[in-house]
Amino acid sequence: MAKTSASRFLIVPAVALQFLAIFVLSVGLLSQAQAQAVDAQKSKVTLALATEPPTLNSAVATDTIASFVLSHLMEGLLVYGSDGELAAGVAERWQLDADGATFWLRDSARWSDGKPVTAHDFVFAWRHALKPSTASQYAFIFYPIKNAEAVNGGQLAATELGVSAVSDHELRVEFAKPCPYFLSLAAFMTFLPLREDVVAHWGGRYAADSDKLVVNGAYVLDKWVHGAHLRLRKNGHYWQKDGVKIHEIDMPYITADPSAQFNLFRDQQIAIAPLDTGLLDEAVERGFNIEYFHTGSLYFLEFNFREGRISSNRAFRKAVQRLIDPDLLVNKIIGLPGVKPAYSLFPVTVKGSEKPFREEYPVMRVDADIAEARKYLKRAKAELGLESWPPLVMLAGDSPRALQEAEYYQYLFKKGLGLELRIDQQVFKQRLEKMRRGDFDIVVAAWGPDYDDIMTFADLFTSWNDNNRGRYDNPLYDRWIRLAQSSNDAKTRFNAMAQIQRIVVEDVPILPTYENGALYVQNPRLKGVRRSIFGGDPNFRYAWIEQ
Repeated sequence: MAKTSASRFLIVPAVALQFLAIFVLSVGLLSQAQAQAVDAQKSKVTLALATEPPTLNSAVATDTIASFVLSHLMEGLLVYGSDGELAAGVAERWQLDADGATFWLRDSARWSDGKPVTAHDFVFAWRHALKPSTASQYAFIFYPIKNAEAVNGGQLAATELGVSAVSDHELRVEFAKPCPYFLSLAAFMTFLPLREDVVAHWGGRYAADSDKLVVNGAYVLDKWVHGAHLRLRKNGHYWQKDGVKIHEIDMPYITADPSAQFNLFRDQQIAIAPLDTGLLDEAVERGFNIEYFHTGSLYFLEFNFREGRISSNRAFRKAVQRLIDPDLLVNKIIGLPGVKPAYSLFPVTVKGSEKPFREEYPVMRVDADIAEARKYLKRAKAELGLESWPPLVMLAGDSPRALQEAEYYQYLFKKGLGLELRIDQQVFKQRLEKMRRGDFDIVVAAWGPDYDDIMTFADLFTSWNDNNRGRYDNPLYDRWIRLAQSSNDAKTRFNAMAQIQRIVVEDVPILPTYENGALYVQNPRLKGVRRSIFGGDPNFRYAWIEQ
């Protein structure tokens, strides 16, 4: 994985020397205030969360907030290192072959209660995630493993899964199909270990509170007041605890409002805050260092293909495609540096054979054209047999940017197509539940890559993927994915990906809108925070506070 970097835009010097006495006093007062954001004596960092994690059960977690928290609480076979490279985690060495993989676990890996982490914990976790009763929306990610799909479908018992504990410290994985990117999968949160005795004890309440889970990562969950406060403390049983410099990560604020987070940062209450359009100028005026990185995330409109939904009609979707101009959305509505218009399922960060995939396989761009949009809408009305258009529901998030974006679409639908678009704005957890139930016509959605391979985007809209919220079902799409999954040949795989890219443009299961870039401010004394596309972001495992 390529190393992500941040850019500093502005640095403002300190107060002039002739005011030394005032300066010394100010520094003393500032140090007291900064103790809230970064406290070197306690090795403590204070942060704000956009929302609390819907769950910390790694078998069923699907969102970026859970990924962030779990990346500090838990450790898989492999992890992402300080430079974003795959590195040893619980596994101290491994071997990847065409037909499978073997991992040798370190003797020093421990759970937070002191018990050893064993190969049996991984076998249990993977079987558990695949059981139909678990209802994991990420079960599909195990499908490269022998019998995984049949286990998930209920045709085979979980014990038939192609993973076994050769001993307490040796794990063997058998593949059903070639999987050259399996090592990257092994670092993903659904592949984390689980303790069978703890899961069995708590049942459906497992990981629902701070006292209902054991962990094996750099931190333990010391406090969880739902909707209000999370706190992580250094794990004394972590095998590499001496390398963990931040002893406490406190998150006493939960707000999705960038302005609220920025105000907390400005007042020295938190160490990092995102910037949105209206905050950038103030951050520059105050002399804050502005940091940037491309998140690798794709934002898009996802259509509902369930029976009876107008959005299942292709002509309607083509009308929306010709209505919305991603360039205009990014430059005039979002207006934030680093955010890029999107025209493909695959962001510019996705790798190809030798260059970025989009350079090797340029996307066929479809430009906005209001006259063409109205022609498609007229065809859709005839095909659907409608006398008039009913109101449509757009499901959206509750952040200021999400509302701004949804209102822009509402305006375009009314002015350009004469359609009423009703905005259903929901908090994060409820929006995920409505997406799962299919309670929308169109949803403003996003997808961040789970692992370092193009397949992390490509198989999202297969008929078997539970993260395919709109239930798009295209046998040709599925066929190209199966072909790519069954081959180790790069040319075969990327040619299939080019066909997937074409289908997304022509059939419009989703409408890509933009690729997200993150602008943020960070306390200058906080060093070594890893911002990365993969592995939970941001990550404080390698961070420290400068004295």
